[in-house]
Amino acid sequence: MPNEIHQSILTLENRSRLTLTGVGKVDAFSERSILLTVGGQKMRIDGSGLKVLSFSEGSGSFAASGQIDAVRYLAQGASLKKLFQ
Repeated sequence: MPNEIHQSILTLENRSRLTLTGVGKVDAFSERSILLTVGGQKMRIDGSGLKVLSFSEGSGSFAASGQIDAVRYLAQGASLKKLFQ
């Protein structure tokens, strides 16, 4: 449904541990960047030494650790190829 409201809650602890609810998919990840689909929108987490600790597709819960420098939603149509060059 295009007008469906998706709720997500993001918690960032000391810039080293991130938890997030409402995650539909982990699209890609590396030690420097994690790309997620949250509520039908793309979200990018940037940093260093990033690790995906857990992801439950059923509940939408996600956790990651590492040095987290930025969390941002991406413009519609952002290319995965450009993000992970």
